[in-house]
Amino acid sequence: MRKENNHKGWNEIKTNDSWAIFKIMGEFVNGYEKLSKIGPCVSIFGSARTKPDHKYYKLAEEVASKIVDHGYGVITGGGPGIMEAGNKGAHIAGGTSVGLNIELPFEQHDNPYIDNDKSLDFDYFFVRKVMFVKYSQGFVVMPGGFGTLDELFEAITLIQTHKIESFPIILVGTEFWGGLMDWVKKTLIEAKNISATDLDLIHLVDTADEVLAVLDDFYKEYDLSPNF
Repeated sequence: MRKENNHKGWNEIKTNDSWAIFKIMGEFVNGYEKLSKIGPCVSIFGSARTKPDHKYYKLAEEVASKIVDHGYGVITGGGPGIMEAGNKGAHIAGGTSVGLNIELPFEQHDNPYIDNDKSLDFDYFFVRKVMFVKYSQGFVVMPGGFGTLDELFEAITLIQTHKIESFPIILVGTEFWGGLMDWVKKTLIEAKNISATDLDLIHLVDTADEVLAVLDDFYKEYDLSPNF
């Protein structure tokens, strides 16, 4: 009986979908209006479960601080863990600290280091991901879970297929990411599912200074601008 009461007919589903379009449009408009004003930023991704005493939390905080010192702002997913570390490093260094928060049943909540006028809330992952890609001058990918992998591989795919302009994708933590990169080289390339040159998109580093070196080298050659 409960299943029958909750079942929606096709017409009701179509009506709900039509109204959802307006909510999706509203998230895009709000995101574009706010983020177009923030200037060049770098997105930092990583696990929401990383604790403040963990080496990767401290490293993310250092990376964000140095990014700010080099004239960039920092964008994160706005939540705890690595996201909080990124916003904290940017905030303490006196730079732009942006949080693109998503409503989830667990883990996610705003961290206190986001600029008051640069905290955005999203219901839709795909709208939020567009904001990350459009307004980032680079992706710094700290150790994380499925969400982090999702952001990483979507960015690689968009650049590989020339749907967006190229920008640096920097994996931080050889110990964490090394196995994945070995699998990509040994399995994907040997199977000819990707080209060896696709790996030119990805940089594997261990320190904040190496992150900055990758960004600086890239933008000696390319201009700072939105990616599409």
